[in-house]
Amino acid sequence: MRERRVELYDTTLRDGSQMEGISFSLEDKLKITEKLDEFGIHYIEGGWPGSNPKDIEYFRAVKDLPLENAEIAAFGSTRRPRVRAEEDANLNALVDSEAPIATIFGKSWDLHVTRALKTTLENNLQMIAESIEYLREHGMRVFYDAEHFFDGYRANPEYAITTIKVAEEAGAERIVLADTNGGSLPSFVKSVVEKVKEEIKTPLGIHAHNDSELAVANSLMAFEAGVIQIQGTINGYGERCGNANLISIIPALELKYGVEVVGRERLKKLKELAHFVAELANMEIPRNQPYVGDSAFAHKGGVHVSAVLKDPRTYEHIPPEAVGNRRKVVVSELSGRSNLIYKAKELGIDINENDPKLQEVVKKIKELEFLGYHFEAAEASLELLIKKVKGEYTPTFELERAMVVSEILPDHSPISEATVVVKVGDKKVHTAAEGNGPVNALDLALRKALSEFYPELKKISLVDYKVRVLGSEKGTAAKVRVLIQTSDGRRTWGTVGVSTNIIEASLNAIIDSMEYWLMKGRENK
Repeated sequence: MRERRVELYDTTLRDGSQMEGISFSLEDKLKITEKLDEFGIHYIEGGWPGSNPKDIEYFRAVKDLPLENAEIAAFGSTRRPRVRAEEDANLNALVDSEAPIATIFGKSWDLHVTRALKTTLENNLQMIAESIEYLREHGMRVFYDAEHFFDGYRANPEYAITTIKVAEEAGAERIVLADTNGGSLPSFVKSVVEKVKEEIKTPLGIHAHNDSELAVANSLMAFEAGVIQIQGTINGYGERCGNANLISIIPALELKYGVEVVGRERLKKLKELAHFVAELANMEIPRNQPYVGDSAFAHKGGVHVSAVLKDPRTYEHIPPEAVGNRRKVVVSELSGRSNLIYKAKELGIDINENDPKLQEVVKKIKELEFLGYHFEAAEASLELLIKKVKGEYTPTFELERAMVVSEILPDHSPISEATVVVKVGDKKVHTAAEGNGPVNALDLALRKALSEFYPELKKISLVDYKVRVLGSEKGTAAKVRVLIQTSDGRRTWGTVGVSTNIIEASLNAIIDSMEYWLMKGRENK
């Protein structure tokens, strides 16, 4: 490990919560605080106590949490241009928060001073100094965020440097250079940080926004140039395009630079942390998010899979387990024999390169995907298909025919009635059921017909249903792909159906779901 200290400063609860669509409750913020502390984050910015009652309450409540690793910071700004520090409500809210650290931002860009604050450059310097001094007089440690520093340096380097020199002289413990508009390039960030280090002795930090998709790169370049504190958010949440994503920065520091920031054992919980925060934020993690996305270590091309089976390093930059993720092999029309062998083993199916049925299964999958099937999210249908082609599956029932009628009356709820004829062994059952739609009616009719033979079907239920139009240029004559997720309360499985008739596609996916459940029940007996 490199002997280099790096401080992780998380602002998910303040900057991250400013992302459109995110609203953390007080309980959410406290849960995230505990999770960040457990993971090993050094500083947690809890909010802006001068801006809303929820953040004021957070700083009261967080004092009762038994934190082991993190220190709590309260966020705010320098005093207002025409108000004395001791009379400034924002500064007094920081003091009243009783947080050990105050992180305040001030203006580094002369444009903001004259246009936004409508004050003089000299008064801005006084605002920075007096605010830091006032907070320190009240026992708070102060981190100073130099807002728009890189834009300010580009426009007027002498004044930008003067603002942070004033902050240093006033006693700020950290000077954090902010790329607030997110428009700087990594080479520029690195060169500016190097120049600042020649002028400033106080430890530096970086606070990068992602408007140019460069926040992670800019943060790492600032690290290379000598900053010791990196600020960011979990999953890159934040204003506009977001902040620097700590979920990408942390493994880069640990695994690429060899700097211990949370340790290898905690790093294995990186994906867990990312998904935990995403769940409370009510946000989906992109499948292709580096390190922690479900597709981050997914292999689809046959050439890739063949190589990965020989040596994972051929197409994986780190072991997925290092960040709590896992390798995934996808079976599709791009698949080769290696994909199928890997996937079959993952599903518990015995198949190898010498199996005479191997090429037949690959051919069948490619034919079906050409027709519109999609097995990446329908592993239950895939498992059934492989076993059917190999001759290892005996159907538990057979659908002979089905009919569904929907009656739509003005000012009344639609009524759907499904009739099915099902054969189980040598016995035939003819039954009907009403539902709140044609798919629901078919599902209920099938269950009713099979309940005499398989009462355990009542344990499963459909939990998700997605329809994708294939070849939309054909309008209402286009094929549709139906993907459903079914659950027994403990585990969930996906199945797929494709047809020009949405009812038939849905029915095929439902039948696969039931057959899969019954097959697994027989295997576990």
